[in-house]
Amino acid sequence: MDDSPGVADRGITLRELAGRPVTDLNGVGVVKAKSLAAVGVESVLDLIGFYPRRYLDRSREATVAQLEPGTEGMVVVRVDRVTARRTRKGRSLVEAHVSDETGKLRLSFFNQPWRERQLVGGMQAVVFGKADEYQGSLQMVGPVVDLIGDRTGRIVAVYPQSEAAGLHSWDVDAALGEALRRTMAVRGLSDPIPAEVRDRFRLIDRSDAYRAIHRPESMAEMAEARRRLVFDELLRIQLALVRRKVELERTLVGIAHALGPTSGSANLVAEFHDRLDFDLTGAQQRVIDEIFADLSRPRPMHRLLQGDVGSGKTVVAVTALLTAVSGGHQGAFMAPTEVLAEQHYFGVAGLLEGMTVLDPATLLGYRPLKVDLLTSRTTASERRRMAAELVAGGVDVVIGTHALIQEGVEFSSLGVVVIDEQHRFGVEQRAALREKNRDGKAPDVLVMTATPIPRTAAMTVYGDLDVSVLDEMPPGRTPIVTMWLTEEEEVWPVVLNEVAAGRQAYVVCPLIDESEALQARSAEEAFAELSAEVLSDLKVGLLHGRIARIEKEETMRLFRSGALDVLVATTVIEVGVDVPNATVMVVLDAARFGIAQLHQLRGRVGRGVHASQCFLVGEAPTPDSEERLKALVRTTDGFELAEVDLDLRGEGTIMGERQKGRNDLRLASLRRDREWVEAAREVAIGLVSDGSGLDTHAELVDEVGLFLGADESAFLLKS
Repeated sequence: MDDSPGVADRGITLRELAGRPVTDLNGVGVVKAKSLAAVGVESVLDLIGFYPRRYLDRSREATVAQLEPGTEGMVVVRVDRVTARRTRKGRSLVEAHVSDETGKLRLSFFNQPWRERQLVGGMQAVVFGKADEYQGSLQMVGPVVDLIGDRTGRIVAVYPQSEAAGLHSWDVDAALGEALRRTMAVRGLSDPIPAEVRDRFRLIDRSDAYRAIHRPESMAEMAEARRRLVFDELLRIQLALVRRKVELERTLVGIAHALGPTSGSANLVAEFHDRLDFDLTGAQQRVIDEIFADLSRPRPMHRLLQGDVGSGKTVVAVTALLTAVSGGHQGAFMAPTEVLAEQHYFGVAGLLEGMTVLDPATLLGYRPLKVDLLTSRTTASERRRMAAELVAGGVDVVIGTHALIQEGVEFSSLGVVVIDEQHRFGVEQRAALREKNRDGKAPDVLVMTATPIPRTAAMTVYGDLDVSVLDEMPPGRTPIVTMWLTEEEEVWPVVLNEVAAGRQAYVVCPLIDESEALQARSAEEAFAELSAEVLSDLKVGLLHGRIARIEKEETMRLFRSGALDVLVATTVIEVGVDVPNATVMVVLDAARFGIAQLHQLRGRVGRGVHASQCFLVGEAPTPDSEERLKALVRTTDGFELAEVDLDLRGEGTIMGERQKGRNDLRLASLRRDREWVEAAREVAIGLVSDGSGLDTHAELVDEVGLFLGADESAFLLKS
């Protein structure tokens, strides 16, 4: 690292630190570098971004004498001696005798023989666990241990450690001390965040932030450092997304759709709305207005429509498709599964039955509006017929699966694309549908999800899309009563009573086959037991992913028609199954499902005029699974459940919906830092939209590429 005065007039960039191996630091030789590499630290940038896992505030630490049996506590102790032996049952037992100025404590570790090598007499350790009394002495069994060597100071940073790599907290601390001295003390770090942004949000300087996150004088100073570094992480992601959005709007040529009656076209939208036997909700009208505003512009729409199960997304989607058809263009509706595509086809075709479109080539000057279905099951002759009609403009709306983007499928003029349950499609699949027009014009794209996403997560995962939310349920939607039962005996009389009243029921299992490794009921096992025992007088069907397609179709047809009373299934019915007569949902081993899955499964009932019930069956083996089940009993609001899910699972899974690339959120949390997500997006929009296109912020642009990487940047540019 060049510390010469000649380059001291500017700060060190993060790109420079990324180019410096940790071996450039004094005290980091080949052995220590190998240990650091094992935890992903190879450059100086990796090192200063290797944040503490916790902090020890030595001004507030507890003592051994203050520990109370039956309660959890954290103490700093000195290791006095360590012994190892085997118990009568053959288990290894390592006992460490530790102490501080106020008393002694015994630590017991079963089946962790490596603790004998880890805990060396004379070293200091932070110990966290539940205290109890054993043979008159105070002890902790299996506590969490962080080794801190002989480090002093009021606030001690404790770093992630790796016994396998031989890396301890004090090793990281020593290397960081050298890195901070070499970078901060001489030149400091370059700070690409504009001064007015730092002032507006009271953000400290980047050099101060990195120093204080590792060497805080107080916990308040650490919190200020975290605020700044969290903002940096979130801003990088938002800059990539907003730049993509602006680039799409600048480079893609779209279709400016005419709204309302125009010369040569019928106002199909008004006719469609008049034909509905219900009024649009306020939320539907608001979202339709947002979509209309997009469609009227010459740049292509890229909008995400979030709506809970039953909130009326289909009516909004058909409205968008008809706007395209009114202007002589075509619409495409892509679904992730054949079951869902067929469901949409029957639903949309039914809504549009009897409507006509203008066609000067016909004798009467108009013809029936044509809706078609294209899936992998479409026969070769039907596919040839449809391909010809799509190119000629004879098909107005085509609904299908990924078959829509296969080679040989072309359109006369594709105006609007609707993609349902979009998280189930790959990036390339979504992009391919945009490229189907021969004239190079990009269709407007509306992507939909019935899995509500917390606002901050939507702004992070789908930040290159405008977001519309259907947050109002249509009147008359039948409420669903949800109950959590640990035993299933109470459920079957309800099922029998509902079937006797002419209704139907679902029974959902987490597995297809019985598993010795997982103590969970399988669909095959449940089907066999229920058919032979408690539901033996009913007509029971079985549906899962390994059943042959023809048999699967027949089973679904029988259930829809009412010929089957109960359908035992896996999550293949999570979306796309709409049987208004089904009023009971039984989910066995419910704790094995996530909140979003359970909410979707529950949405399969309550779709008709009859009161519906959902039973979540089974024990909750963890506090998180218990909270999930309680949340589902408490509310049917998908948006509230999405926030609970984010709180329970964290953002790792949410960010995983980006499908590739590393997660840049090392400090930032979409749960704790909701306000900073919004602030970062606001700043990103301001920086990108100021007319310069970030030309005056080259270092910020470089950091986006540095942290997100080429693959992630390419992903964001295609998504």
